[in-house]
Amino acid sequence: MKKRIILFSLLSSLVGLGQQAFQNSGNIQIHAEGEVGFHIDLINNGIFNENLGTTGFYNTTAPLSISGREIPRFYDMEVDVIDNLFLDINTEVSNSLAYLNGDIVTPRNTPTISLDFLENAFFILQEAAKKTDGYVSFNGNRIFSFPIGDDNKIRPLITTNTTPNTVVKAAYFNEDPNFPSVFTSIFDTSRVESVVNRVSTLEFWDFDGPNNSVVTLTWDNESEIDQLVTNLLSLRIVGWHIQDQEWKDLGNSNFTGTLNTGTISSFVFNPSDYEILTLGSLVTIDELEVFSFSPNNDGANDTFVIRGIESFQNELKIYNRWGNIVFETTNYQNDWDGISNSNRSIRQGEKLPVGTYFYTLQIKSPNRTTTGWIYINY
Repeated sequence: MKKRIILFSLLSSLVGLGQQAFQNSGNIQIHAEGEVGFHIDLINNGIFNENLGTTGFYNTTAPLSISGREIPRFYDMEVDVIDNLFLDINTEVSNSLAYLNGDIVTPRNTPTISLDFLENAFFILQEAAKKTDGYVSFNGNRIFSFPIGDDNKIRPLITTNTTPNTVVKAAYFNEDPNFPSVFTSIFDTSRVESVVNRVSTLEFWDFDGPNNSVVTLTWDNESEIDQLVTNLLSLRIVGWHIQDQEWKDLGNSNFTGTLNTGTISSFVFNPSDYEILTLGSLVTIDELEVFSFSPNNDGANDTFVIRGIESFQNELKIYNRWGNIVFETTNYQNDWDGISNSNRSIRQGEKLPVGTYFYTLQIKSPNRTTTGWIYINY
């Protein structure tokens, strides 16, 4: 039979009856099979990290909080607080957490404060109305699905941490990355690398982990994936690159589901290079865009650019007005600067003269050929 210990009958180190908060300034331990229920705030300024029993937080009329100078660690934890449990200090879970009612809220403007799951910890009963609204961390070497969300949405981020002695951390933001609420910079969704076509303006994730990370993001019908892609093959995880100040493609190594609900996994990447992550799309064949061309080394339009061409196996040929090939290459990388490379041209190795040229672009998969013209002007 379990030993049940009700709050207000603990130890003299707890000061509380008739007060708004329970303060621990001593040394408390919940033994195996012991149960403690907190119905008012907990202020922990003492030792409270060697627990083996169950610690519950319960209130049906008001919010509760955990604060203080010393991090508490709970073995089994359950939260049944209709108006949410607020963490003003890191709080550790070493075995299990049950989301019964309400969110566990961490301060988003202070990402160092989080709900921390230790190596063998797990959680149950999470859903849109009972999750962690803010930052969650995990210290362990296995797959972990973060029970995170924002407002009345839950958007797990899943990762497998294979690097010993490292911590992964994540939070979800139900907001437009162009207008973030707690970040010092904006994440302009119009600034993209050439292979990226669109970036979601509805949501994003903040993720920290080791330099060999792979993440899986989730969506539902409110994510409006159908506004990004018509085919999930073109869906991508994209990240805001800190140094280049643009959204970059982080891949689509696997996906599940439909446009209404599903998951997508990234390639391996280094999270320290990226401030936030979200969902985006690749440029499709029909959306390839050809830019003007003036290879005069002034730093603007110095190479012939076909936005998004890097995503496709291709063969590019450039012809002069007499139909002679002056440049040809396979898997074009937007790097032609107007110099002829054709041994069928008398100007091989030289810059071509001002004028109109024509191109054929053959996409290998799916098989399609497009043609057009460009004007070289120095």
